[in-house]
Amino acid sequence: MSYTLELLKQLADGLARQFGPDCEIVIHDLTHQDLEHSVAYIKNGHISNRRAGDGPSKVVLETMHKDPASLTDHLGYLTRTSEGKILKSSTMYIRNAEGTAIDYLLSINYDITGLLTVDRSIKALIDTEPQEDVKKQPEQIVHNVNDLLDSLIEQSVALIGKPVALMNKEEKVTAIQFLNDAGAFLITKSGDKVSKYFGISKFTLYSYIDVNSRKSSSQGG
Repeated sequence: MSYTLELLKQLADGLARQFGPDCEIVIHDLTHQDLEHSVAYIKNGHISNRRAGDGPSKVVLETMHKDPASLTDHLGYLTRTSEGKILKSSTMYIRNAEGTAIDYLLSINYDITGLLTVDRSIKALIDTEPQEDVKKQPEQIVHNVNDLLDSLIEQSVALIGKPVALMNKEEKVTAIQFLNDAGAFLITKSGDKVSKYFGISKFTLYSYIDVNSRKSSSQGG
């Protein structure tokens, strides 16, 4: 077992002790490229009902799909559990000694559900005009790659804003661009599920991905 992983476990234990039972600390191990079981260590797993050996979150897929040099720590964003808990999350990228690859992710998920209830009550008392909620919906925390793929597909449809049956070609291309950027196609047999869901052949699916790749290359300069 690596020295880095042992150090991260020590840090996870300390953070969990410091912030108490409402703070979940998760270490994802990317050194083995095992999408099915990326969670190497977890403290206060009752927050999301996950345990060591569970699958990745969306940020793990994105990490494996993108150039490590382009990644910066993702701090202070919202996530939600399948039970509806709202979490304030931060994810830190732990690179190898050369800085050329991401070996581990350290994620902190603090359950703020109760605090949000208090916050809404206070705002209801002090607000003088209705306030529009412009915040985007928090990403859902899932337990395995199949649930993660389902969640990403739902997000791709929400991005377009209409059912698949009403989408034209350009809209399907956009939805599949979202899935590709999110790393969805790193999941085993995801191509079969996505092509079936969007009512297209696998050949068409790959051609849509290729279209998006060409667009990205031409825009990159």
